[in-house]
Amino acid sequence: MHKHEISNEKRTLIVIIFTILAMIAEIAYGYITNSMALLADGYHMGTHVLALGLTYIAYVLTRKLAGSSLFINGTDKIGTLTAYTSSLFLGFTGIWIIIEAIQRLFNPMQIQYNDAIIVAIIGLTVNAICILIMEGKHHHTDSHNKDYNFQAAYFHILADALTSILAIGALLIGKYFHIICLDSIIGIVGGILILKWAFGLIKNTVKILIDMKE
Repeated sequence: MHKHEISNEKRTLIVIIFTILAMIAEIAYGYITNSMALLADGYHMGTHVLALGLTYIAYVLTRKLAGSSLFINGTDKIGTLTAYTSSLFLGFTGIWIIIEAIQRLFNPMQIQYNDAIIVAIIGLTVNAICILIMEGKHHHTDSHNKDYNFQAAYFHILADALTSILAIGALLIGKYFHIICLDSIIGIVGGILILKWAFGLIKNTVKILIDMKE
């Protein structure tokens, strides 16, 4: 196992801990204040914990099973398979955001702006901390050596940060200028960008899984 992989494993674990703490805080405070926005974002963070958990498990398995005679070509593809699975989750997230945004575009809902803005700021703060932790990752130019497992986890955090930034902008405009439809429009744009990231990751991981030539 390469040195950078051990480092990425530790970074992933730290990010998981931060995300779990933020998730528990949002859900607990959501119940205390009866804020649906906080509850929804707290449970949404749970999906990221799941994706990050898969990433971490892949690192542990790759490390524990290194040198095992069970694998013909080593354990590198464990991480690639996990990255492929995580990218599917990312793609479903993008589709869900687009569908939800379209529904709200045609059926506007009453938005609790203050609660929603607080949630978005909390989410963005947690994501910013996680991105700073993950930014120290080692880069590869060779796609067959690139750590797609770590990249998939990074994209999940980046996607969440993007939606938080877009949400804050849309909510502020909606609150002060009463342009409610902007929230849905920005949601659609964000969902499309997330789908683009997911598709690129799926394409790259599939090439490795089926041993396709560059």
